Amino acid sequence: MKTPHNWYNLSQAATLESLKTQDTGLSSDEANQRLATYGPNLLPAPHRKSALARFAQQFHNLLIYILLLAGVITAILEHWIDSGVIIAVVLINAIIGYIQEGKAEKALEAITHMLSLEANVIRNGKQLSIPAENVVPGDIVTLQSGDKVPADLRLLRTRDLRIDEAILTGESLPADKSEDTCESDVPLGDRHCMAFSGTLVTYGTATGVVVETAANTEIGQISEMLSDVRILETPLLRRIGEFARWLTMAILIITSMTFIFGISVQNFSMTDMFIAAVGLAVAAIPEGLPAIITITLAIGVQAMAKRKAIIRRLPAVETLGSVTTICSDKTGTLTCNEMTVKSISTSDNQYDVSGVGYAPHGKVTEANNQVELSDAPVLNQLTQAALLCNDAVVHSTTGIWQVNGDPTEGALVTLAIKAGLQHDQQAAQHPRLDAIPFESEHRFMATLHHDHQGRHFMFLKGAPERLLEMCDLQRTVGGDTPIDKTYWESQMHNMAVQGQRVLAIACKEMPNSLELTFSDTEKDLVLLGIVGMIDPPRTEAIDAVKACHSAGINVKMITGDHATTASAIGKALGIGDGQTVLTGNEIDSMTNEQLKACIDDIDIYARTSPQHKLRLVEILQSKGHIVSMTGDGVNDAPALKRADVGVAMGMKGTSVAKETSEMVLVDDNFASIVNAVEEGRTVYDNIKKAIIFILPTNGGEALTIIAAIALGRLLPITPVQILWVNMITAVTLALALAFEPAERGVMQRPPRDPSEPLLTGFLIWRVIFVSLILVSGTFGLFILERDAGASIEYARTVAVNMLVVFEIYYLFNSRFIYEHSLRIETFTGNRFAIYAVLILICFQVLFTYAPPLQVLFSTAPLTIASWGNILVTGVSVFVLVEIEKFFFRNRQLRNNKHNIKT
Repeated sequence: MKTPHNWYNLSQAATLESLKTQDTGLSSDEANQRLATYGPNLLPAPHRKSALARFAQQFHNLLIYILLLAGVITAILEHWIDSGVIIAVVLINAIIGYIQEGKAEKALEAITHMLSLEANVIRNGKQLSIPAENVVPGDIVTLQSGDKVPADLRLLRTRDLRIDEAILTGESLPADKSEDTCESDVPLGDRHCMAFSGTLVTYGTATGVVVETAANTEIGQISEMLSDVRILETPLLRRIGEFARWLTMAILIITSMTFIFGISVQNFSMTDMFIAAVGLAVAAIPEGLPAIITITLAIGVQAMAKRKAIIRRLPAVETLGSVTTICSDKTGTLTCNEMTVKSISTSDNQYDVSGVGYAPHGKVTEANNQVELSDAPVLNQLTQAALLCNDAVVHSTTGIWQVNGDPTEGALVTLAIKAGLQHDQQAAQHPRLDAIPFESEHRFMATLHHDHQGRHFMFLKGAPERLLEMCDLQRTVGGDTPIDKTYWESQMHNMAVQGQRVLAIACKEMPNSLELTFSDTEKDLVLLGIVGMIDPPRTEAIDAVKACHSAGINVKMITGDHATTASAIGKALGIGDGQTVLTGNEIDSMTNEQLKACIDDIDIYARTSPQHKLRLVEILQSKGHIVSMTGDGVNDAPALKRADVGVAMGMKGTSVAKETSEMVLVDDNFASIVNAVEEGRTVYDNIKKAIIFILPTNGGEALTIIAAIALGRLLPITPVQILWVNMITAVTLALALAFEPAERGVMQRPPRDPSEPLLTGFLIWRVIFVSLILVSGTFGLFILERDAGASIEYARTVAVNMLVVFEIYYLFNSRFIYEHSLRIETFTGNRFAIYAVLILICFQVLFTYAPPLQVLFSTAPLTIASWGNILVTGVSVFVLVEIEKFFFRNRQLRNNKHNIKT
């Protein structure tokens, strides 16, 4: 059987012949054979990792491998406590990561099917309802208002058919359909003789033949495209991977050199040096860092959830803070996906209408002054006609206003309510007697009414070009006058350049008739005015775009809608220059190099397909951008998956869009993305603070062991004591940094350079500087105690507590990386820091004085004098780091002044 790709180019007869079917449908036997051949009409199920695979993934880290190796070596040497603690630390990290990832996945576990559940087909010459999964190519399907299209159809017969294709094309208005063949290669949104699987019939009826099912439908092809899209590693994971490789290499080299030195120069035994090497590796590895990063990201997830953003994958939290470009779909993301009347023109006046969507909150104004219908008789008649020549109903469900019926008619109902009319009251005062429904052949709708006083009148609404041809007169305040077509064409042009869809409204006095005929519409019509409507930008999205620009983030609109509409919405939002638009056909004509050369200068892309969106995202990424893509339709899914952060709409977004994204906006509000970016930047700042807090501890511990081996002395700290310090300070002090509030100006600085390493030159200096302070104090007090005759257990207990006290002081340095900490906010701005210090003090008291922990960690109780030495020495790190900050800030100030002069 022939299966052409461009079904819309085939005539009805050629389509039926190609599919070997006819108007009476397939026989049951033939349908069953085709079902066996083509398979069920179902979208492929998304692949999910098993729980075991997700848990195993938590161990995939070079630093974790080294820790596991250290645990194995200590077990071989029968140091069971050391080995047990190391393995426990690794398991704790894995469990934390697994739990957080699982929580994020459960937020979107319920995924609905995109295809219709039922389909009305003709088989054996009879109409019947069957499960949509049993539909096969060649089936004849009937459609009516409210149906979801079960497969891709070539339409055979239509009657005023309109289909909402927003999930595929992004168009805010339903598409008008007909059975006429498309004569050329046209974009998806212009294939008027096709109905696509998963789209919704909003008006009219039709019959069509199934041409594609399951994976061969437009939705299915997007699903296949998704499977070919490669997910990029996040900037944070890339930096952590580079840091882990660098640190692993350094640890292996230093450990090997220390091991060889201890045996060949200091004549330590092989066993002692194995333990020393394990201690050095454990000291150098920031085993608490993965847990802290995971917890910091998890805290970011919770903070974003409070601001209406659900994070599905933890690293996306930080990636948001690195975003340089946001590519956004228009319909339903930057706009409400709700038609709204914005302009009205009568022969005498022009009016503006405020408010967004179907909620009747707004007013009609002239020159910024609210208009009362009693003072504007022509406007009164126009809004009355718009309300009565209408089949839609607007209603509120749990505070959310929705329309039952055509979106255009819903916008007119909302306009009338804003103007002060009540639907039920007007319907009772002017009952409808008859109607001519809208059809594409005549392009207007007409209704007949009476007013209980013997007067009858007709209202019409329709395409303005059509009504201008039909009307001889126009209504003015002083009476009816001959129609001024030049004036009306000018008003229509003004609305069109603003991206508004124009509708004309007319009326006619009627004899006492009970029915309408087309002959009644041929003369004596009076034009009341025209209205311009658009799916307007969300009010909050305008402010959000401004906030993005202030934060150095570029916003690009990529939509399937028409260029004029996209340009008007872009101008209203502050995206682009309001004029330059690149269309899908123009993108197709450009090479990757040509597109790469202009992509930074063009911010609005119209009439795009899923392939175009994906290509634009890839081109931006090839230029080094960190890209966030927002969308709600199936057509957005491939680009959502490819983007560094895919953002789907939670309320109106399709399941496919949600499943392929990293973040879902609960309120479908573009402004929530800006909030999420702010949280992402704060998360990265806090991770950086945690790193420069944790690494000096590891550096100090490692240098202490190296110094001991170099001087031929016993280790000041054992491997198990090192793990105690690392983990107990990580889950208290370092964790407190995860709760740091956003720093001032976090959204006024440009995005972080994606190529910036996790540890910059300044941060490496800070780590080395603080490590030297820690090793000096820790090793110095250890030698002091040993030289004074203290036992090795006592001296080591002093060393451990010295390290911990150093970290307590250094915590308050770390709350501000560059700014000084000599301020009241240092001790009041983050209450978790105070809680962490108090908890840590309790742990250290137990570590030092509790008999079970003395046995486990080989510690001894300390005297008041030793505590005095520890507390006084600990102050040195706070003082020295603040002095270092002072010189750094002065150097930065001098550099800035020099740059200004030059």
